[in-house]
Amino acid sequence: MTVVVAGGGLIGLAVAWRAATRGLSVTVVDDAPGDGASRAAAGMLAPLTEAAYGEEALRALSRESLARYPGFLADLGGTVALRTAGTVEVGFDADDMAALDRLHAYYVESGLPVERLTAGQARRREPALSPRVRGALHAPTDHSIEPRALHAALLTAAVDAGVEIVRSRIAALAVTDDRATGVVLSSGAVLGGDTVVLALGAWSGALPGTPPLPVRPVKGQILRLRGGDGLLAGTIRALVRGRHVYLVPSADDRLVVGATSEELGFDATVTAGAVHDLLRDAIEVVPEVAELELVETLARWRPGTPDNAPLLGPSPLPGLVLATGHHRNGVLLTPATADAIADLLTEGTLPAYAAPFTMDGRFR
Repeated sequence: MTVVVAGGGLIGLAVAWRAATRGLSVTVVDDAPGDGASRAAAGMLAPLTEAAYGEEALRALSRESLARYPGFLADLGGTVALRTAGTVEVGFDADDMAALDRLHAYYVESGLPVERLTAGQARRREPALSPRVRGALHAPTDHSIEPRALHAALLTAAVDAGVEIVRSRIAALAVTDDRATGVVLSSGAVLGGDTVVLALGAWSGALPGTPPLPVRPVKGQILRLRGGDGLLAGTIRALVRGRHVYLVPSADDRLVVGATSEELGFDATVTAGAVHDLLRDAIEVVPEVAELELVETLARWRPGTPDNAPLLGPSPLPGLVLATGHHRNGVLLTPATADAIADLLTEGTLPAYAAPFTMDGRFR
């Protein structure tokens, strides 16, 4: 079987790599691999603190994917490390604390690992936290990873496994006799394949030739700071008088601060207001952030779906397989998605953990 993977972000490369290691002939097409949502992602692996009320199926998929991460990284050669200090979620006023109380009760009811912390306990765990913190939750199994390092490792592994990388913009899906048969490049050339895997992230719903897909761009603005080496042990998520902000320690002495969530289509503008709000809240949570160097501001687009969950598996168009719509969980869901799509391509069926995320019956 020949497989064309449309999209060279984390999801596309991971699918291509896993499929190639199972003996398939795979080509990835992307004009700038890794320059989409993968480049902006903070790298939180947070099945507990990311999933919202009512997203139990997504949380189960997320926990499955997190459990696969150690083996996934070992197969990549062990060059990318997990940061396993966990996540501390903090609040600042009475309303924030009430929200944390509700979250804590929900997590405990659901049997999820979480610990309630006093303000003092939170600051002993993360000494850089503001003394104004009122209390916190600690999620010991919510980790993080450096997405850019992961992408580089996946690109190397995919090429080593025989994946061909075609650096071209995709103009359309090639369809013959009501079946996907490849992709049309910006040059007009057609790159054919027995199966096409759609992994274009937020652009998946806008590619000419595809059936209607409920994937939309959700803009996120994010910041990277330098000089925070050792400032935080793990991820900090905060409610600052009802506003959400997160701080994620990263490689090369970086700290990632994010992120906005805006329904503005493919608007790439980094706005002064968003930068101001993110920095203001980050400094309130960790005052030493004010002393760090602002080295990067970035806007990219999450691939959103109506239920915030990914689209995996067969599409309404024969020959087209979906691996898209991961919204805010693309990094977290990379191992499970890659393994599930590789199973589908080689064995003809999705594994049970991925079956709830097909198109069938979800959006009627």
